Parts: sequence; C-alpha cells; structure tokens
Amino acid sequence: MRILFITHSFNGLTQRLYCELMTHGHEISIEFDIADAVSEEAVALFQPDLIIAPFLKRAIPESIWSRYCCLIVHPGPVGDRGPSALDWAIQGGAREWGVTVLQAEAEMDAGPVWASASFPMRPAKKASIYRNEVTEAAVQAVIAAVNRKNGPNFKPERVPGQAHALMKQADRAIDWQTETSTAILAKLNAADGFPGVADELFGQPCQLFDAWLEASLQGEPGSLLGRRETAICRATVDGAVWIGHVKPAGGIKLPATLACPETAELPDLPQAGGYWMSPTPTWQDIAYEEAGGVGFLSFEFYNGAMSTGQCRRLTEAFQWATTRPTKVIVLRGGSDFWSNGIHLNTIEAAESPADESWANINAIDDLAEAILRCETQLTVAAVGGNAGAGGCFLARAADFVWARDGVMLNPHYKNMGNLYGSEFWTYLLPPRVGDDGAKAIMRHRLPMTAPEAVKLGFYDACLPGPGFAVDVARRAAELAAAPDFPEKLAAKQARRHADEAAKPLAAYRAGELTEMRRNFYGFDPSYHVARYHFVSRSAHSWTPRHLARHRDLDWKVPA
Repeated sequence: MRILFITHSFNGLTQRLYCELMTHGHEISIEFDIADAVSEEAVALFQPDLIIAPFLKRAIPESIWSRYCCLIVHPGPVGDRGPSALDWAIQGGAREWGVTVLQAEAEMDAGPVWASASFPMRPAKKASIYRNEVTEAAVQAVIAAVNRKNGPNFKPERVPGQAHALMKQADRAIDWQTETSTAILAKLNAADGFPGVADELFGQPCQLFDAWLEASLQGEPGSLLGRRETAICRATVDGAVWIGHVKPAGGIKLPATLACPETAELPDLPQAGGYWMSPTPTWQDIAYEEAGGVGFLSFEFYNGAMSTGQCRRLTEAFQWATTRPTKVIVLRGGSDFWSNGIHLNTIEAAESPADESWANINAIDDLAEAILRCETQLTVAAVGGNAGAGGCFLARAADFVWARDGVMLNPHYKNMGNLYGSEFWTYLLPPRVGDDGAKAIMRHRLPMTAPEAVKLGFYDACLPGPGFAVDVARRAAELAAAPDFPEKLAAKQARRHADEAAKPLAAYRAGELTEMRRNFYGFDPSYHVARYHFVSRSAHSWTPRHLARHRDLDWKVPA
C-alpha cells in the first residue's frame, strides 16, 4: 500500500514504524504536521491508500479524515481517550497499559478501533516506556491494523470510553515536605522528556527531569543533600531522590550541576566503591561489574548525549577496566540509548559553542581511540538502546558489535547542519562495507535497523530483544572461555599493528578533524543553526525532502 505518515516529528516511534512497514513492502512518505493546508497538499500529492499518525500534538483536519482512512496511534489501552495518557498511567501507578490504533473522527480518540496491544507497566521514566514498551506495542498493533485494512471483511468496532484531561503542572506538583520518594519519583517519571515538573531550586523557577531513587541518604525533606558528578540529591520524607537534569525558566535542559552553578557549594557525594555497581539504588552514570572473565561497563547518559566531561570520565573508566583481570570488556551503554555522540545541549550553553564542540569531539575521539588501541582484552559493544551519529561509530570501535533487534540506528551526521563526523569512521566503515557502501551510509539520512546494519556488514550480530542482556553475557563469557582466545587476541593485535603501519590512527583523526574544524569555525553556520533549532525544540517549518518523497520534483503517483 501507499501509506502517508502525518506526524509531529520523525521521533523514535515514527522511525521504527517507517522501517517496519517498509520491510513489509509498503511505500511510505512522511509529512510533518505543520498546518492543515500543508497536510492537505501532501495528501493531494501522494494520494495515499492509508494515512497513519504515529505521533501528533493536534487533531487531523476533517478535510482529510472525512475523505481518507486515518489511523491514530494512541498510547493508551482500548477505551482510553484524551491527552497525557501515559503521564496519567505512570503517575497513577497503572499495572497494565497498552496502545490502540483507531480511526480519526471528530471526537478525539473516539473512532472505531482497528487494533490494540497491551503490556505490563514497569516503574520507569515516561520516555523510557515510550521508547520500549509503547514502541513495541505500537509496531504490533499498526502492522495488524494495516493488514486488516489491506485485507477483506474487517470492520473496526467502536468502544465506549471516557476522556481524561490534559495533565497540568498543578497535577504534577511535588510537596517535598510530605510526599515519599516513591510518590515523587512517579511524578518525575510521568513528566520525563516533556514537560518536566515545575519546581524551584535556589529560589529560581525551573523544571526537573531525570530522577533516580537514592536508598541510603536522608535529610531535612526538600533540602539539597549534595552533588555527584552532574546530578544533585534532594531529601524526601523517607529518603532522597537524585535529579539529573534541570531546565531553568527561559533556558534549555541541562545537567543539574551545569544548570545551577550554585550546586558547586553543595557537598560532594562520590559513589562508594568507585566504578563498581552499587548494591543499593542510587544515581550512577558510569558503573562496572564482572562475571565469568568478563567486565561490563555501563554508561547511563541521559538521551545518549555525551559531554566533554562524560567522555573523559568514561575514557578513564575504560582504561581502568583494561587493568582488571578479565578477557572481554562489554560496553553496555545505557538502558534506552547506547550513545548519540556529542552533547548538543552543553555545547549550546557554552560561552563559545565552537570551542566546546571542538573539545567534545576530541574527547569522544579519545574514547574511541582508547577502545581501538586496547590490546589486553577483546571488546564488545552491546547496543541494547538506540544509537545515532557518532555513537554508531563509537560502538564500531569495539572488536564486536552486537545490537538488539528493535533498536534504531542513525549512522549519519548530515542532518545536524552537514557535519562531517569523526570517531574514526573513515577508518572503521570502509573495510566493513566498502568505499561505495561507506559513502551511501554517510549520505543516507534515514534510520537503519539492527538487521539492516548486520546485512550491510556494519555490525556483527542482531540478537533478539527479549533476553538481550542475558544473551550478551552468555556470548561474552563463551568468548572469554574459548580455547582459541589467545589466538583471537593475538590476531587482533596483529591487525592493529598492520593497520597502524599502513596508516596511523592519528592520520585518520587529523583528516576528520580538519573537516570538523570547518564545521565548527568555518564561514558556513549550518551546524550552529541546526544545533540551536534542535536544542530549543523549534517548530518545524517544512518536512525534509528525504522524508517527503511526494515532494520530489519527479514524483508521480504510480499507476
């Protein structure tokens, strides 16, 4: 079928549905929901067999839904209606939730139901549940709905329901003097990603994000107990929570200690045991554990963004891990993201964004180089969360890359103002996919699935989503225990020495950074403009042409 997506943005859910439906042989084009007239024009140009709205912030106009079948992806179970569906579910402690695909009509979320899927809720951030459970359920439900639309004799049925209101900040307000850590965490989780919880820090209004439970610290309810790296700890009536990110009034979302310079006066609360995984709940963005001759290095960086300081700390942690008596090091990334490369928000907030961009790209290159030069262990990048831009190539610096089926990969830089990219991609990519394949990947601005990455030779294995962590641990332990491990390690060392003799890593790095310097300091401001709009969440003014196929100059509706 010819399917048009009308969506607020090309977010992770939209990307996943795009890839899944393309794999099923459908022809997809995308139009951002900018204005009714723009959507009407897109429909006229593409003449779709079906319209799908994966992610909308306003209703599809009657001029479209009255003439075409429009399927809305609603992040709530059958009968649930209205905005803030997931927010209410998380804050209210729902045990079961779901996704419903229903037909657009005049009343919001009240049209006939085409398909649905459910899942058990876990105590987690809204953004995490959306990227994982909601996305998987949406894929299941949308594919079922499309098959029903494409087949005979299915009639969608209306289901009675009750609409809930938009959740307001008054509904999210925290009373630090009376509420428990669990209740506060639920409110912060329900607001994570957007819009955050309105509060005050140091007498200034702000919004709070990225909360983690602290099980061992206590203090006067509402008081700030201290800081750790980029997060701050705030007491509740029965414990404390960590706040990882803060958005000051009129500002952008930043790591808490950067958003509030006053936190420098708070006591430093370093993680007990250093990098070792804490046995009690706490905030720990870099953590390490060992089992079966394998070291597991996790880095839970918010939204996968890696600032200069985070890259440097992770490089130190990796180098420390190489001194451990292990045979394999698994780089696990975070629960939702492996890495998305340099940290655009901290760059935007810097006194000189160009200088901070330069520092950040050099810091992430240092990390990639440390992984590439590791000769004491075999390294594995276990990509269990989404990865983008430099993060995709940072993973490729490992000897093996095992990706979870379902993750979305965006191994390109050009969408961010035509960035050239670094992280040694000019060294890592061509041997895997060939020169032409490398050029195609770097020009291609569309997402890539894990199976596609393996098929191209970019990554090494795609492992099933359920049980991914267990599967990775088992494979890594087998790698460490294999009788031919010494031969594999020696072969790795020999390849690296041969490559270094042919062309040093320093030469690849210098060539990439020459181009990046032009991006950061040159006359073309495209990168700085694109970064500003990304960080400030500017409304889209148009749909990029690589998404809107119907706007190609040579587009013609197939006969």
